[in-house]
Amino acid sequence: MKNKFTSKIPWREKIERITEFKVTYVPLRMQKRFGKGKMLIPRPSDMESLIKKIRKGKLITKNDLRNRLSADFNADVTCPITAGIFLRIIAEAAEEESENGKKVITPYWRVINNDGSLNVNFPGGEKHQAEYLKKEGHKIGKSAKGNRLTVKEFEKKLASL
Repeated sequence: MKNKFTSKIPWREKIERITEFKVTYVPLRMQKRFGKGKMLIPRPSDMESLIKKIRKGKLITKNDLRNRLSADFNADVTCPITAGIFLRIIAEAAEEESENGKKVITPYWRVINNDGSLNVNFPGGEKHQAEYLKKEGHKIGKSAKGNRLTVKEFEKKLASL
């Protein structure tokens, strides 16, 4: 599978290693984008718990995922950098568990980019994510520029958490 990282430490262990969340102030370099306020540095397990709530056939955007986390922890914003890193770790853990015979894994493929495009950084890239989504009944097409795979009419399939 292309785009798959290897790790000496099992990916599940990486999720469970970070046991504390942190609410801090938005760093100066990020205030232009997010404004002043409180920023959540989540735990991977918090993100994974929300992803597991997304039912088959439904989707969530990265922004919606971060917004829900912010609300749950009384913060104004969730750090997009750590959230992106943790999302990748969750995806890698799910694929590792699948390879080891686990039948039910975290449905990370239900997390899409804010414009409906698929995540090139997931294990196997956007094509692997598309395979999972097609099995759940989603229609996949090309972006307007034709360079990315997207979920057609994704707005109609967004979950509300």
